[in-house]
Amino acid sequence: MTIATVNVSALKAIKNSVIGNRTAKAAWGRDEAFVGRLIECLNDPPPSVGDLDSTKVEIRTEAAHIIASLSYGSSDAMRTLLRLDAQRALLYAISTLQATDHPSLKSALTRSLRALSAAIADAVGPPQWGLSPAVSDVRLEAKIALDYLFQTEVMDVYIPLLLDPSVQVNIAIAQLLSVAVRNSEHRARIHEWCPQAERTREAKGKRGWERRDHTTSPSRQGGWISRTLTALLQRKDVKLQEAVLSALACLVRDNDVLARKLAKAPPGVESVLSVALSLAKSRNVDLQLAACLCATNILRACVHSNHDSPVFASEQAAAITIMHVLNRIIGSETVGNQARTKACFILYHLVSDHQVFCQLAFERNSLAQVANLINSITPTEKVPDFEDDEPESVSRLREAALTAVAAIALFDTDIRTAVTDDLRLIPAIQASLSNRYIGVRYAACQCARALSRAVSALRTNIVDTGLGLAVFQLFMKPDEDRQVMHAASAVICNIVTNFSPLRTAVLEQGVIPRLVQLLSGDDKELKLNALWAFKNLLYKATPDLKREVMSAIGWSEINSLLSNSDPRLREQVFHILRHIADGVDDVDFLFSEMGGSDELLGSLAEAMESENEDVVLQAVFVLANVANSPAHQKNILAHPRILRRLQDCLVDAKVEIRRPAVSCVLELSRQNPRSYRELHEAGIDATLRHMLEHTAHVSASPTVRFAAGRQMGVEDDLEVQDKARQALHWLESAHQGRLEQTQLNRDMLADMEL
Repeated sequence: MTIATVNVSALKAIKNSVIGNRTAKAAWGRDEAFVGRLIECLNDPPPSVGDLDSTKVEIRTEAAHIIASLSYGSSDAMRTLLRLDAQRALLYAISTLQATDHPSLKSALTRSLRALSAAIADAVGPPQWGLSPAVSDVRLEAKIALDYLFQTEVMDVYIPLLLDPSVQVNIAIAQLLSVAVRNSEHRARIHEWCPQAERTREAKGKRGWERRDHTTSPSRQGGWISRTLTALLQRKDVKLQEAVLSALACLVRDNDVLARKLAKAPPGVESVLSVALSLAKSRNVDLQLAACLCATNILRACVHSNHDSPVFASEQAAAITIMHVLNRIIGSETVGNQARTKACFILYHLVSDHQVFCQLAFERNSLAQVANLINSITPTEKVPDFEDDEPESVSRLREAALTAVAAIALFDTDIRTAVTDDLRLIPAIQASLSNRYIGVRYAACQCARALSRAVSALRTNIVDTGLGLAVFQLFMKPDEDRQVMHAASAVICNIVTNFSPLRTAVLEQGVIPRLVQLLSGDDKELKLNALWAFKNLLYKATPDLKREVMSAIGWSEINSLLSNSDPRLREQVFHILRHIADGVDDVDFLFSEMGGSDELLGSLAEAMESENEDVVLQAVFVLANVANSPAHQKNILAHPRILRRLQDCLVDAKVEIRRPAVSCVLELSRQNPRSYRELHEAGIDATLRHMLEHTAHVSASPTVRFAAGRQMGVEDDLEVQDKARQALHWLESAHQGRLEQTQLNRDMLADMEL
C-alpha cells in the first residue's frame, strides 16, 4: 500500500481513510516502508514543488495526525510504530520547535505524542477503567518505551509545554500526563520533576564543602507540576480544565502529601478540591467526570486507608457532593455509555474499602441508581445471539456498574440484603457470570463474593437462586481467565465454610482437587486463595475431612510452604495447622505427619521470630493448641528457643498475640507441675509478675493505660491479666510444693542420720 509520492493531498487522503477504520489502520500499519516515511516526515519532510516552508509544515502536521490515528485500533500498527521508534522521532520534533513555528504544527505533534503515549500505556497496563480483555503482544517493547517517556531528560522536552502560549498544546500535555502515568514510580518521577534551570541553580548554589539538604531541594519538594496545573485550572477553557483535572487526579492518587496541599489553600485562595467540587456541578458531562475523579482521588488520599477509620464532616460533605453528581450521570438516559461507565468506576474508587463511604453511597441512593442501571441493560433470560449483538460499550457499562455494587455491599449486611431482596440483583449477577467479556464475569464474581460474606444470604438467596453453584461451575473451568479465577476463588472461600449449605455439594463435586491444582500453580494470588479456602474448610472439620484434605495437599507441600518467602502464604499455612490441631487426638496426628517434635517446633520457633505479626499470631495459636495436649507439653518445655520467643511475645507483641501466648503458658503451668524449672529459666514467671504489677492502676483509664501500661510492660488487657494471674498462681504453687518437698526430704534425711 506504499504511496509513490508523499505530498499534502496524499497524506490528507490517507488520514481520512484511517480515522475510525480499523481495517485501514491495520493495512497501513503493517506497511513498514510507509510508516518509516511518515516518521521521517516529522523532522525531514521531502522537498515539494516550490519547496515552500508552509508546505513542509503541512506535511509534518499531516504525518503527525496519521501517526496519532494509527496508534489506536491495530496491534500491527502499534508494533510497527514501536519498532521504528516513532516516539523518539516525535520527541525530537517537539524538542526542535521554535517560538515562530505555526501553532497547528505544535498542536499536531503534541497530540500525536499524547495519542501514542496513551496507546503505549494501555499496552503496558494496568488499564484505567476496568479490566483489559487481553495482554498485549507488544507489552515488553511498550514497557521500554513507557519507561523512556519518564526519564528526566525526556520530561524536559514535553512538560515545559504546559506553559506554552497555545491552549491546544497545554491540553495535549495535560492529557498526556493523565493517560500515560500508570504506576507509582512514574507518578513519583513526574511529581519530583522541576525545570532544568531550577535544577542547575540548585547544583550551583551549593559549595562543595557544604552538606546538601535534599529534602528542601526543588526536585524533592515536587511543587512545580502541581503549581503549574493549579494555575492552568484558573483559566475558563472547559477542555483545558477537564485535561488539568484529569492530570491532577492521576498525580494525586495515593499521594497523601500532595492531596493535603490540594485539599487546603492559603486564606483568600480557593483550594483545588473546592474548585473541583464546584466544577463538578457544571453542565459539561466530561468536565463533571474529570472534576469528580480529581475530587475523589484527593479525598481518598487524604482519609485514612483503614475502612472503619473516622471521617471528618467536611470529607463526608465532599463525598456526598460527588455522589449526587455521579447519581445524575448514572441515572440519565441521555448521557452516553462511556460517560456512565466512568461515573460507575469513579463511584467505585470513592467507596472502595471504606465502610463510611459505602454507607453514604447506600443512604444517598447511589446503590439504587447503579442497580436500576444493571437491571435495565441485563436480560436475565437467555436470548439467542444477544451477546454477539451487544455493543462493547454496554458490556463495559455493566462491568462498571457491577464493580460499584460489589464495593458498596462489601461491609454491611443491611446493604447486602437490599441488593438481594429489595433491588433484586441476583438474576442479573448470575446472568453476568456467563458473559463473554472478562470484565463482566470478574465483576459478577466480586458481587457474589460481597454477598457471600453475609451468613443469611449464604444460607438463603445464594443457595435458592443457584448463584453459589453458578460461581462454582465457573471456578471449575480449567481455561477460565486468571483474573476471573481470582475473584471466583474468593467466593469459594466463603462457600466452603462450616455454616454454608453448599459445603457438602461442592465437596462432592471436586472442590478439593481443584484447590490443589491452584495451589500447585505459579500464581501466588491463586495459591493464597486456595490456602484461604482450605483454612475455612478445615475450621471445626471432622477428623476424616482433615485427613482427606491433608492427604490431597500433601505434607511435603505444607513443609515447603512453611518456608515460603511470601508471609501471606506462611500465615495461611500456619492457620491451617491451627485448625488441624484443635483437638488432643489431632495434635498427635499433626506431630506424626510433620516428622516429629523437632520439625514442628522448629518451624513454629522460626515463625515466632518472623517480622510479620500475622505469621507470628498464627504460629502462637498453633503452639497454644499443641500445649493443650499433655503428651506433647514436655516437647515444648524442652525447647528453649520456643520458650524464649513465648516470653518475647508476652512482653513485646500486640494484644492479639499476647492472648494465645498467655493461654499457652497457662496450659503448660496448670497441667504440668514440673514445668516450673523450664519456665523459670526462660524468665516467664518474672514476666508474668511484671505484667500484673499495678494492674488496678492500669485499668483506671485508657490514657493511663497507654502512658503507664504497655510502655512499661504492664498488662492492660483484662483477658490477658486474668490468664496471667492464673498461670502465675499455678507456677508459684508448683514452686512452693517443690520447696516443701525439698524441705521434707531434708528433714527425713536428717531423721535417718540421727
